[in-house]
Amino acid sequence: MKLGKLICLMVILVSSLSIAQAQTTTTNTTDPVPIVTESTTTSTVTTNSTSETTLKSPPPSAISPTINTSNSDLCTFGVAGAVQTQILGLSTGTQVRDMNCEMLKNAKTLYDMGMKVAAVSVMCQDRRVFDAMMNAGTPCPYDGMIGKDAKAAWNDNPQMQPGVNQKKRGGMSDETKTLLGTGGVASLLLLLLL
Repeated sequence: MKLGKLICLMVILVSSLSIAQAQTTTTNTTDPVPIVTESTTTSTVTTNSTSETTLKSPPPSAISPTINTSNSDLCTFGVAGAVQTQILGLSTGTQVRDMNCEMLKNAKTLYDMGMKVAAVSVMCQDRRVFDAMMNAGTPCPYDGMIGKDAKAAWNDNPQMQPGVNQKKRGGMSDETKTLLGTGGVASLLLLLLL
């Protein structure tokens, strides 16, 4: 009988454990209670700003024009310049004839055509060539004369020699041209400064 009581107690114990477990499972399946949080925030922002912009930039630049003289057959070269002040900008450019280049080309062309005396006569328009020819004992041609006759004619007419008294013959000396050009550039710069 003791054994029967023990089995009964075990059955009761196991069944109560299973009931407790069933109740625990049941309580876990219910919906959770939500948590409610209430909060109030008050914010005030005040901004005071003062802004000042100072822009300092240089004046526009006067840019010199490009003068293209890349053709080797031309006896010219380009000259360009620019001046910029706070108020006015000026740029200019031009081509200048190279008279020495023209003289050499003309003399070479005449020589290539077989006109040797005419080629020497063209070269003799330069005072340096004229003096070199006289010093060498082969004077430049004078009005179709060569040799001793040409030397006598040059000595009789010194005013006709190249570089001598060009003003009377209607031309300006190189020194006068240089002074006039320098004066013109200086006047232009003075005008721009005012």
